[in-house]
Parts: sequence; C-alpha cells; structure tokens
Amino acid sequence: MTSLADHVAHGFAQTPKTLSSKYFYDAAGSRLFQQIMALPEYYPTRTELGIFQAQGAAIVRALQAGTAAGQPLAVVELGAGDGLKTKILLRELLAQPTAAFTYVPVDISPSALDELVASLHQELPALPTAPLAAEYSEALATLAARPEAKAVLFLGSNIGNFGPADREAFLRSLAAPLTPADRLLVGFDLRKDPRRIRAAYDDAQGITAEFNLNLLRRFNAELDADFDPEHWQHYPDYDPSTGAMRSWLVSCRAQTVYIGALGQAFEFAAWEAIHTENSFKFTLPQIAELADAVGLRVVEVFQDAAGDFADVVLARA
Repeated sequence: MTSLADHVAHGFAQTPKTLSSKYFYDAAGSRLFQQIMALPEYYPTRTELGIFQAQGAAIVRALQAGTAAGQPLAVVELGAGDGLKTKILLRELLAQPTAAFTYVPVDISPSALDELVASLHQELPALPTAPLAAEYSEALATLAARPEAKAVLFLGSNIGNFGPADREAFLRSLAAPLTPADRLLVGFDLRKDPRRIRAAYDDAQGITAEFNLNLLRRFNAELDADFDPEHWQHYPDYDPSTGAMRSWLVSCRAQTVYIGALGQAFEFAAWEAIHTENSFKFTLPQIAELADAVGLRVVEVFQDAAGDFADVVLARA
C-alpha cells in the first residue's frame, strides 16, 4: 500500500474525516497553486515577496550572523516550490565573492523540484545546488547530518498548516539539530481583517476550490477511486478568535465512494465535511511565545509596511 493510500485510510477513519494538505501538491496541484499565488485576493505570496525585495540584503546578513568569515553555509529550504522569493536571497549570496554556500531545495513534489532546478540552472548557472525530493521528516535527518552552518528556510506561511501541538513538535524537531551558528527563517501570516483572510481562500475565480477538489481527482488517478468532484464543494472558514483558517471538502449529497487501492467503500452523509487544510494566522507576541516554547529565540523580524506578514529569523535560545 502506498503512503497516500495509508494516509487516506487513516484520515477517513477519523471523526471528522481528515486529509493532510501536503497531498495537494501533485503536478496538477502545483500548477493550480502557482495560479493561486497570482490571484488578487491571495496576498501572502506577493507580500512576502515584497519583504524579500525590500529587505533581502538585511535578511541574508541576519542568516549569516552566526557564521565565521568564509565558513561554508547550507541554505536548506523546506517546501521550496518555485523558489521565487528564495532566488532573491540566493542572488545576494552569489554577489558575495567569499561566500561558500550550497542551496538545498526540499520539496515533496518531484515535478515541482525538477522545474525549480531547471529554472535555477538557467537563471543562476553558478549556483551550487543539492535538491532533495523528500518529506520534511526525511529532510530533517539530512539536515542534521550536514557539517556546514545552516540557514533553514520555511517560508510562505507554511507553518500555519500545522495545528498548535503539531506546530510545536515540528519547530522543536527543526531546532534540535541547530548549532549556535545556524539560523532558521520562518514566514508567518499575521492576523488582519477577517474578511481579507477568508477571501484569500475563496477567490472569485474558483481556483482555490479547484485546488481543493484536485485532491479527489488525485485519489481517482492514483488510488483507483471513484469520487465525482461534481458532488463535492470547497468550503473555507476563518475563526478570528483563534486565527484558524480551515478548508473543507463537503459532500453535497449522501454517497458511497469506492477506493480500489484500499479495497474499501466509504459512506458520506449529505453535507458531511472532510477537513483538508489549516492555515493559522499569528500575532508577534504569539510567535515569540512559540519560539520560547521550543528552545528558540527571535533574532530579527522583517515585516511589510502594512504589518500583514512577518519573516522571522530564529536561533537556538
């Protein structure tokens, strides 16, 4: 049984039924997310990009602050995607004549990683790269084994995909292999007008809905399932009291779905919901408390002028 089949079997045994957002990113899902990032409602990507464009040199200095002159650096990016924002930092590093560094992009989607490496070879031919197609847990093992100083990047508000307990566990696992010279750069989407947040996950063109529904198409293709996406709808909901932005797939009628890879049929009641994604939003005091809880400290915070987003440099406490 594949890891995807195992995951679906486990998730559908929960109440409510649950799926992980990491499985959004097959080839079709990755293409849809590229479209989402360009949507007028979806502010996180362009806001973080603006931070990097305006403050890239300062961010690089903060990431290098713990390293000795000429010390090799591994820039390890978890969930690299298309590398649009990271290329700004990489260009800053390439402009330093004495900088010795390797870029290690990590992504669960081999196709997304292949596209990134191809674009890097074209745009930054002098850039040393060591791509890794892996889940985060595998990447962390690789990270711990590397002898260089490390700048670990976890951008794009991906930290918000974790619930509170998993978020702490994940950051603690990131912190564990860090040396005093290492730095961790994490993107946090900050709390703001609840209507703006909800609109970012329910765009007028319906691209986000297609992104969510693509999970069902992936199950049909890879797990021999018979989901009919026409009988499901995308539903997002934001709770401003907790900062929890959640997405669901809702069954529009009572239906039975058979998953061939599991040899099992699953019953869905009319309007039963499958939870597919968290995207928590944060405050700056909450980020500092989170860092302290996992043995990290906030070194520097880079924000846009409106205070919509924060890229936070962390180090061992």
